[in-house]
Amino acid sequence: MVTSPELDRTTVLRERAVAAGHLARICFKTGPPTRTGVELEWTVHDAADPARPVDGQRLRAALGRHSPPTLDRASPAAPLRHGGTVTVEPGGQLEISTAPQASVAALVSATDGEIAQVSGLLAAAGLVLGQSGIDPHRPPSPVVETPRYRAMRHVFDRRGPAGRTMMYSTAGLQVCLDAGEPEHLSARWAAVHAVGPPLLAAFATAHRHAGRATGWASARMAAWFAIDPARTRPVWTPERADADPVAAWVDYVLAAPLLCVRHAGPDWTAPPAVTFADWVDGALPRPPTTDDLDYHVSTLFPPVRPRGYLELRYLDAQPGRGWALPLAVLAALLAEPGTVQAARAVAGPVAHRWHAAARHGLRDRGLAAAAAELFDLALTALPGLDLPAALHDDIDRDVRRRRAAAGRRHR
Repeated sequence: MVTSPELDRTTVLRERAVAAGHLARICFKTGPPTRTGVELEWTVHDAADPARPVDGQRLRAALGRHSPPTLDRASPAAPLRHGGTVTVEPGGQLEISTAPQASVAALVSATDGEIAQVSGLLAAAGLVLGQSGIDPHRPPSPVVETPRYRAMRHVFDRRGPAGRTMMYSTAGLQVCLDAGEPEHLSARWAAVHAVGPPLLAAFATAHRHAGRATGWASARMAAWFAIDPARTRPVWTPERADADPVAAWVDYVLAAPLLCVRHAGPDWTAPPAVTFADWVDGALPRPPTTDDLDYHVSTLFPPVRPRGYLELRYLDAQPGRGWALPLAVLAALLAEPGTVQAARAVAGPVAHRWHAAARHGLRDRGLAAAAAELFDLALTALPGLDLPAALHDDIDRDVRRRRAAAGRRHR
């Protein structure tokens, strides 16, 4: 793999090798795995009538100085009290991106505080956070319009309605874990992918959308998978289990078609079928810069995305405090090299079954069996997270409950 020197954001990219070196430098920052973060999305609803539309003006008034610039260009976008930031997605979904913490306990405590802060702001405006990974009440409808979102909608509409469902109706839970030491990177990369299908199945919450049953355990992930495989398929697959993570990611990024090309005008829609590699090779009137490459990466949505750390994107939003459970499970499974290897081995037989997980959840016996074994591993590793006694007991109880449910499914 070609590495690159430090490049500023305006460096022009005229060679694929230089683009590859930039990706290698920024996307996998290795070292001791010490920090954990979460990004939590929710649909937002009127407290009295959850099917009533909530517009951007109402959200802006509720969030005040914490409003993101996409809602209010003059907003200071003030951080929350523990350093997290608020963004609002195209359908009005609210997202809190936490500041990373050195322990799961510190992360849970800080995130609890920030959810309480945002919930209080919303409650004063008669609004509440949703409880599932897709809006169970309302059909897809735009709330926030930007050149990026217009370009996304235009490109995704070429393939059907799934893009609008994803943009306007879905809400996910993203767990962010350090990539780890260089010698452990490949194992951690493989493990966070392999456990994806059984954990997606175990924590699926998105079965109802716009007032009807969808037939999917996670209609959220069904929408993601349907929009564009070149930007949503997994990077790691069992068929290429030994591929170098950095090389695999570079290939993925350069081969993905452009979603947006930024300029001063309102229409950022990219020409069809032009990849970033094509752009480097001269397919567009101006050459790309490193800033363009970083922006292109932000338009790719695989189940695991490297951003210096590993961003796990395959979990549905969870009801109430439920987000802390998959966070603790994943942190426990990734805490030690031995548990990482064990988790990968357990999940290996179902590591390719993303669509089955989204469709059937734990109704699929193979996925249920793998989930049950992963919960057993997590229970064994949980004491290593050094959680406060009350939090440990809550997580332990909930993992055991989930394990029992998964166990019943695969008998």
